[in-house]
Amino acid sequence: MRLTYEYELQELNRELKEMARRVEYAIGQTVQAFADHNRTLAAEIIRGDRTVNDMERAIESRCLSLILKQTPVAGDLRVVSSALKVVTDLERIGDHASDIAELILQVHGDGSYQMIRHLPEMEEAVKEMLHDSIEAFIARDDQMAQEIIRMDDQVDQLFDQTKKDVAQMLKSSTDDESIDNAMDFLMAAKYLERIGDHAVNICEWTQFSKTGTVKNIRLL
Repeated sequence: MRLTYEYELQELNRELKEMARRVEYAIGQTVQAFADHNRTLAAEIIRGDRTVNDMERAIESRCLSLILKQTPVAGDLRVVSSALKVVTDLERIGDHASDIAELILQVHGDGSYQMIRHLPEMEEAVKEMLHDSIEAFIARDDQMAQEIIRMDDQVDQLFDQTKKDVAQMLKSSTDDESIDNAMDFLMAAKYLERIGDHAVNICEWTQFSKTGTVKNIRLL
């Protein structure tokens, strides 16, 4: 039974990494689509969100099967139950990437993106947070999780700088189209900021998988 559990856990980790890889790729593609004003790429990102949703359901099914068939002890139960939470955060990150892609379809013109200097930096920061948060979760590395949580301050600072970029863009806007673009860029930045928050959540579930505690509250 223990060997079966260990195999299923390895498969669970593999599927989590693959799902994280897909949403991380989607994040990178959204900013690339913004920079190139690539509507075809944006449409592909939106379609790809269905695959992420399918992966969420498959991982949830594996987790529930592990709980029902393997009757895990407390430590194992924390790992599996935290994986259920992590997959929800990954699915929501995929949703935010799709949301950004939908904004791309609304943007008019191809030059205004260059005025939002800090959006690409935000994208790189949240991609790094997401990648490392999954690595920390699979390794059950609490110290690494703590370091990633601190990175969220950098994302918040970049979001504040992006708001200033947008404000500057609005000052120089002379038509409704430019104003609409500026607001869409601000929404994209907000989605990236939320992705950083979900990466923080994954780190907190890493801590729970080891200690049974989230935000100093013992759950299991």
